[in-house]
This record gives sequence, C-alpha cells and structure tokens, in this order.
Amino acid sequence: MTADAEIIVQQPGWLTTLQDLGRAGSEHLGVPVSGASDQYSAAAGNVLVGNTRGATLIEIMATEFSATVTADLLIAVTGATADVRVSGHPVPMWAPLCVPAGSQITIRNVRNGIRTYLCVNGELETDHFLGSAAPDARMGFPQRLGAGQRVRLRTDYVDFVHPYAQQPLLRLPVRIPDRRRGGWVVDVTDGPETAAVEGIRDLLESSEYTVTDRSNHVGLRLSGPVAHPEGLDEIISHGVPIGGVEIPHSDELIILGRARSLTAGYPIVAVVTSSSMSVLGQAGPGQKLRIRWSSMEDAIATYRSQQADLDELEEAVRRVFDAVNLPHHTRVVQPTA
Repeated sequence: MTADAEIIVQQPGWLTTLQDLGRAGSEHLGVPVSGASDQYSAAAGNVLVGNTRGATLIEIMATEFSATVTADLLIAVTGATADVRVSGHPVPMWAPLCVPAGSQITIRNVRNGIRTYLCVNGELETDHFLGSAAPDARMGFPQRLGAGQRVRLRTDYVDFVHPYAQQPLLRLPVRIPDRRRGGWVVDVTDGPETAAVEGIRDLLESSEYTVTDRSNHVGLRLSGPVAHPEGLDEIISHGVPIGGVEIPHSDELIILGRARSLTAGYPIVAVVTSSSMSVLGQAGPGQKLRIRWSSMEDAIATYRSQQADLDELEEAVRRVFDAVNLPHHTRVVQPTA
C-alpha cells in the first residue's frame, strides 16, 4: 500500500473521532468494547469501499464536517441522512464515490439521526488501544479529531475514470435503514429483573420515551413512565450487558451503551437486541422511542438477517471490484450447507 494520502480536517464539528467496531477480549480487564455507536452503518460503509467491516473509519456527530484530501480516494458516507458534497457537488450517501485529489468533502444538515460515518478504501493510520482504534476517553485514549489535523491513509486505490463524479460509481445491494422522523421502535428481550417489577412489560410497551440531553456513549437516559421494584433486596453490583435497560433510583430509564461500565447495581428489566442497538446509536436528545418486546428467537433471527444483508453486500462488492480492478479486502462469503 502507498502511504502518501492524507485527509485534512478543516471543520470537525462538535465531536469527530476515529472509530472501528470495538475491541474484543478486553472486558475481563475492565475495559468496555466501545466502538461505533451505529454498528450497522459503520460496517456497511466499510464494505461499500472494499474494506473489512471492522476497519478504522471516521465517526462524525451531528454538526457540520469538512475535510480535504491530498490524493484520489474512494469513499462512502453512511449513517444518518445528511447533505454530502464533494467540491460543492451533491453526492449520494450509501454508495462508493470517486474523490479526486484536492477535493473538499462536506457533510451538513444531518437529520433522522445524529451520526454519520466517513469510510475510505484502505487503512487509516492511527494508534490502537488493546487492539482497537475505538476511543476510550476514561483510559486516556480520546481519538478526537480537531481542525487542521491530518489523518494519514494507506491505500492501493488509484483514480478510477468516472465521467460524472457526482453520480454513484456503482449500484450495490445495500440495505439503508429507514429512520425518518417520528418515533423509533426498539426491540428488547427479558432482563434478569423483569419479573421483579410488576407490570413492567405492559408499561414499557405502552409508553413513549424521550432521549434526554444527559445521554452519551456510556448510555442513553430516557424520560417517561417507569415503575420501581417492590420488595427486591439491594442488588450487589454485577456484570451488565450492552443494551441493558436499567431503572435507577430516579424516575428515568438508562439504556447501557458500548462504553458502559461493566458492573452496576440497578435492576435490569430488559435488554435491547443487537440489531436495535444500531438504532439507538442514532438517537439524539429529543428523539422519541417506543419499546417492543421480542422473543430471543426473533431477536437472533433479525440479527442473522442483518448479517446476511452485509454478507450479500460483501459478495457483490468483491465481484464488482474484481471486475473493474478496484482494490478490496472483503471476505469471500462461504455458502451454507
């Protein structure tokens, strides 16, 4: 790979970080997995540019972002709906795009979510903590990008002749989540203390909840109707899962995120499914949410369907990129027996 490409951040917005899908095998050390909040959008974006799903990318939260590139690059922008332009020309999201050297990439007017993902064919150079580029500010590893910062890139991509740069390079079978305005539905399964709070299933499923401005990567805080357990002995701090729905002493819900602490002592009355965690990764302050109970079997089936979508996209990218001689590192999906 070459090592002479750079992405020069001009306007970093409110919070822009280097990310990946998180660190594996770290929780026994007391370090959470962290990683991109919207795992599906991050993985799909990397696949669209020919990377592995877990390659390092740039996660941009909410506000305007702009950067210039020093070499010809192949990029894709996924996540929340936004107005994306290359040197002033509007370009589509969820598609690989040819970006000539010297171009400016801008992402503005983010809506129907709060996070976008800028993925680039190749390997973004960055430090790693326990094998991952994912930030962990509590461990002194913030990964935050500021104005004027240069992100180096190793890539084998060379300019692909495309007569209309503002049009999609390729049309690929990518599933784009529908997150238009209105209440979002979050699927949950039973938690260890579901039975300890009488009527909690009906209460959660019949109510609407609002994400508050006290939310962050550690967890979302939701305002709305809650019920507290009666007669439940004090819970000794124990391991808590990503997506655990806690009822603290205050009248709110907490949904634990990927950067959660690994232990807690509040009752966990539900657990958000893996697929719905990507939905929550786009939920900002003021977003309305509804909770829907799911069986474990349905939750697994939905997750497998989402992974099958990514498998299909990887296979399409592999075939097309090979046909036009574009570099890629997508895996070959083996057929099931």
